[in-house]
Amino acid sequence: MQPTPPQEFFDAQERIAAKRLSLVSEAAKAAGVGCQAHSVEALHPWEAIIDHAKRMECDLVVMASHGRRGVTALLLGSETQKVLTHSTVPVLVVR
Repeated sequence: MQPTPPQEFFDAQERIAAKRLSLVSEAAKAAGVGCQAHSVEALHPWEAIIDHAKRMECDLVVMASHGRRGVTALLLGSETQKVLTHSTVPVLVVR
């Protein structure tokens, strides 16, 4: 297995993020819903979500939940749970 150079990895991640954001923006536009798509690089996603929501002066953060419970949830952790716990911006969890 050949390691991927860091810049090549980051470039690939940026391309993937841009493509996904484009798909979401197009779907929102087709549904007649206003949408601003943003991509943020961060070591801890939950912190980046909270910081970005504050910076953009969001009224609400909407996040998905995979519905993990018990030991699985404890071992894997949950970005949604961390946002819920630490955010001062209201959070809506969709399951």
